[in-house]
Amino acid sequence: MHDDLILATPRGLYCPPGDFYIDPWQPAARAVITHAHADHLRPGSAHYTLAAPGEAVARRRLPADTTLTAVPYGEPLVFGDVRVSLHPAGHVLGSAQVRVEHQGRVWVVSGDYKREADPTCAPFEAVACDVFVSEATFALPVYRWPPTERVAEEILAWWRDNRARGVASVLFCYALGKAQRVLAELAARTDEPIYLHGAVASLTEDYRAAGIRLPVTLPASEPGTRPRAYAGALVVAPPSAAGSTWMRRFGECSTGYVSGWMRIRGNRRRRGCDRGFVLSDHADWPGLLRTFRDTGAARILLTHGHSDALCRYLREQGVAAGALATEYGGEH
Repeated sequence: MHDDLILATPRGLYCPPGDFYIDPWQPAARAVITHAHADHLRPGSAHYTLAAPGEAVARRRLPADTTLTAVPYGEPLVFGDVRVSLHPAGHVLGSAQVRVEHQGRVWVVSGDYKREADPTCAPFEAVACDVFVSEATFALPVYRWPPTERVAEEILAWWRDNRARGVASVLFCYALGKAQRVLAELAARTDEPIYLHGAVASLTEDYRAAGIRLPVTLPASEPGTRPRAYAGALVVAPPSAAGSTWMRRFGECSTGYVSGWMRIRGNRRRRGCDRGFVLSDHADWPGLLRTFRDTGAARILLTHGHSDALCRYLREQGVAAGALATEYGGEH
């Protein structure tokens, strides 16, 4: 529609009356950022605005000379005659929904979000709006998350079983958000140290500096360390480490993968891992539908993921629904 507050453009999601972009995938004069995953936070823009809890992680991922403004959740900003505020999305540390108000209309761009409790970030805040822009990463009825407590206990039991066999447990998690969430859940259940891949370790220190309770962690990056040094240990690494020469230092090991994609059994086989653990930082099917109800939005616009299936379902329920073409990725 020509009077939409947010438009999908070749550069990214654009707000014409405020003259700013939300998570642009090409450089823009002003970028309002929902969170620091690489498909939403890209270098090259002249000025960035984001939620204060995510500042350290964002600065780590942007060039040192980047101009960046970090604002508390809920603090109003004015761009032109548009009022903007950031609200917790519950996705990762510092993740935010962007509330945009103009001439009595309210749109909310949610970025990525989840509804489950997470000790590493502020919980999702339902924001009343006329139009809600939502991800659709796991927008199929098959995607329903088990309780986080159960998954954490499953990871702990797997680690202990491997330790009894004298082999290392290498757990693949996305480096920003998922890894720290797993670490925080384990910290509530054990005081044993955990080894970290370098890509996970640096971001974990940002979480620790933000006051998140995490276990004692040790680097798993020293070349030449003998495999027996890791016998029985738990190692957390990004998925990119799977199959790399970095894995050789652990000798015989058992591998696990933490992701919402593990809800589909065949995905574990395709990843080549021994175990799959179902834990996601995105909303599942019930979480998406609950969120739409909670916002009271009369219109839902979907971005990345299974948007076609969810659009169809919503329209069958009498909800005005559509899709926005974006370059955002899936789960991180």
